[in-house]
Amino acid sequence: MIVLLRSVAKLTKLSAIFLYGAAELIVIRPGTREARAEWLHRFCMRMTRAMDIAIRVEGVFPEHGVVISNHLGYLDIVSLAAQHRCVFVSKAELAEVPLIGWMTTMAGTVYVERGRGGSALRARSGLDAAAGAGLPIVLFPEGTTSNGLSVLPFHGGALAQTIDVGLPVTAAFIRYRLTRQNGPGITVEDDLAFWGDEVQLFPHIFRLLSLRGIEVNICIADGPIVFSAEKPDRKQAAGEAREAVTRLGGMEDVASSPN
Repeated sequence: MIVLLRSVAKLTKLSAIFLYGAAELIVIRPGTREARAEWLHRFCMRMTRAMDIAIRVEGVFPEHGVVISNHLGYLDIVSLAAQHRCVFVSKAELAEVPLIGWMTTMAGTVYVERGRGGSALRARSGLDAAAGAGLPIVLFPEGTTSNGLSVLPFHGGALAQTIDVGLPVTAAFIRYRLTRQNGPGITVEDDLAFWGDEVQLFPHIFRLLSLRGIEVNICIADGPIVFSAEKPDRKQAAGEAREAVTRLGGMEDVASSPN
């Protein structure tokens, strides 16, 4: 009963933040990349406080360029945006999720349609606009989420576009952990990381809200990745970027598996 009440209390608070954030967007209608990134930054700071998430950062978030990271779930986006004003690159399907899709679009997200030829090239204008506004761009090259036990192969399309624009690419690595006991059967892989489909999203959020001691650890590399070529092709860029991210995270498997 206590766990249920905790979830309901946090869900009520979270719902109020979502409604307030949506109202802000309707009233303010941020029209510039900078204003949209500022809104997302404030929104995500409120979210992390409401969800009692502790964020630990090692390294300095770049002021410009591209940050690439492994991807464990929606907490990655909330945690990174709470730390710094930035623009995210996401799969186009996110835009279709009720309310969340509208809010991410209003926040300035650049969408990439996986599996469609030329999609990364079509996203180029959004990348150029974000770079021109002096905002760092966050990209999850795995293209989907995982349970954190490994780093999936990287997609090279959007990554190659950012390199072609001339933006420095900095590796980051995200880990989740629980600092408090939450009962038997609770694991980081199944209860913090979200690697299900959209149908499972809201049940996962409700379950996550019952957890105590949620901590997100973000490690950011000291400097940009030095690629072996000035403008590597997409497969080479994907392989070398994945190696940089897995090495930063201390993962045993650093072999590149570009897509």
